[in-house]
Amino acid sequence: MEIDISPKMTPAQVHAVFIIVPRFNITTLITMIEAMRIANYLAPAPIFSWEIASFDGKKITASNGMTTTVEVADDTLRPAEFAFVLGSWGTEHYSNKYLIAWLRKRTRAGTRICGVELGCYIVARAGLLDGKPATIHWSWLNGFRETFDRVDVREGLFTLDSKVMTCAGGLAGVDLMLRLIEELQGSSFSGEIADQMLHHPIRNATTPQRSTMGRSTETMLPLVREAMTLIENNIEEPLTVPEIANLLDVSQRQLERQFKKHVGCTVVQFGLLRRLQNARLLLISTQLSIRQIATASGFNTLSHFAYSFGKFFDRRPSDYREAWPENEPAPSWPGSLSDFLNTLNGKSDKTQVVRV
Repeated sequence: MEIDISPKMTPAQVHAVFIIVPRFNITTLITMIEAMRIANYLAPAPIFSWEIASFDGKKITASNGMTTTVEVADDTLRPAEFAFVLGSWGTEHYSNKYLIAWLRKRTRAGTRICGVELGCYIVARAGLLDGKPATIHWSWLNGFRETFDRVDVREGLFTLDSKVMTCAGGLAGVDLMLRLIEELQGSSFSGEIADQMLHHPIRNATTPQRSTMGRSTETMLPLVREAMTLIENNIEEPLTVPEIANLLDVSQRQLERQFKKHVGCTVVQFGLLRRLQNARLLLISTQLSIRQIATASGFNTLSHFAYSFGKFFDRRPSDYREAWPENEPAPSWPGSLSDFLNTLNGKSDKTQVVRV
């Protein structure tokens, strides 16, 4: 399916260019543009104009298979106040020297650059995030942190800066656009746009991206949420169940009972899941060796890691790395808690570990 979402526009007060790369997230692109369209709809005169361009040709295919016709990006693109770089899976390995040079040149000219979702990898490769706070989609946080140790990587919806910004993607793009519109036109105006988009509340930059495994639900005990957080914050050097119970000032028995009741698996099993998820991410987003990934994911031996990974994902770590994403046009992303619980229920000999 082919669509054209880059209409001819008359100049406005603020111009934005969206640079897209193959497999970009079309939902993020459309919703960010929609915020600007509604701003123009509500304003006495158009505030925004925009164009969509790419350094990869005139027809770019999104992650959902839709193809959009765009401008071919080069130095003839008109000056812009904002340049948003959008990428999704596969962009962690994307490199284009012409795009990198263009971003550096536009930054020197005063354009505010923003990496969106995995477009943050491109902005980081241009050196524009060195020494700056940055976020990225939560599933790539650890891989991004491993790759760019000079970037202050943190989990949030977006980061704002006078020169360079980042956004986690998805609907966080709407929150970012509404905050930028608020900078230009005030909170009342951005609030009216949010009303039109049925997007409330407008979230702040530091709002957590996720409610991990249901942690934000009202039925989830604070004790269980805190235990999950401790597990996630100690992937490389896992805590034992007694250590977690001690930190939370509860008995081990109480912790294990409440965790199993609210999550559906034991503390140890959940820790194994999170470590395997972390390892999978590092496999596809870094150049670390499989042994290094095993260590970074809290496994004491390579054999234990390989066995656990194969048991859950039904392939060896090396096979998973080689298949992503070049050999899988639409790669799947198994590994949810429900998948894990089904695996546990279907395979009683699932690896049990002493530490989480």
